[in-house]
Amino acid sequence: MRITEPEFCAARILIVDDQPSNVALLEQLLSTAGYTAVSSTTDPATVAPLHRTHDYDLILLDLQMPGIDGFGVIETLKTSDTDVFLPVIVLTAQPGHKLRALHAGVRDFLSKPLDLLEVKTRIRNVLEVRLLYRKLERHAEQLEEKIRERTAELRESNARFRSLTELVSDWYWEQDDSGRFTRVSGPVLEMLGVQVESLSGTGTTTDTMGWDEEERIQLQQNIANRRPFLDFVFSRTTPQGTRRSFRVSGEPMFNEACRFVGYRGVGVEITEGS
Repeated sequence: MRITEPEFCAARILIVDDQPSNVALLEQLLSTAGYTAVSSTTDPATVAPLHRTHDYDLILLDLQMPGIDGFGVIETLKTSDTDVFLPVIVLTAQPGHKLRALHAGVRDFLSKPLDLLEVKTRIRNVLEVRLLYRKLERHAEQLEEKIRERTAELRESNARFRSLTELVSDWYWEQDDSGRFTRVSGPVLEMLGVQVESLSGTGTTTDTMGWDEEERIQLQQNIANRRPFLDFVFSRTTPQGTRRSFRVSGEPMFNEACRFVGYRGVGVEITEGS
């Protein structure tokens, strides 16, 4: 990831100095260097409102100003800016102010009288970091948006899948990785013949009387061993002596990290005359 020359030239820069001659000098310097979005103010009280409105990529800030000095401006920028990157280069003729400014969170400083080559170099260096930071922010936002869109698509796809499976089957069921049923459509608990928690949260023991024990155990082993199964047929004899037959299919579910997260399946009754 890199910053192109047109991106450098389009960077939004604000010059803050109470001396119009200093402002004119910096404007001329930046224009010669190819920067096209340069603005200025001689009133330090307007800096924070201007930054909230224009979201500058860089602020060139004189420290020695009447009324609100540069350190006061820095504090107002800290309270008004939601950006953790404070895009400020301070201009000062006082050597003792440099360390204080850096501790206040500014990115760099320029010593007066200004060395024009140094000014260009330091401005470009800070802008490069600032613009890369912004680009990374946008990239992260785009990734989050794609994740949200993909998640919505998956939810919609799962909803369609469940709707279709419920239409073409007598039962649809899902279990989590602990074997608890998280979704049930139809009398699947009775069908599987296992003891689980009901969807209402109260315990229930299903009636296992009449199931073909060998078939039932084989089905439960398939689920316990996380094996998929297709059209598994098993049967049950009711207390009235009626034999009922069922066909069930199921598959284990895994997440993107290949971790087992549960089971899902469908079943239909295939008893003749049902």
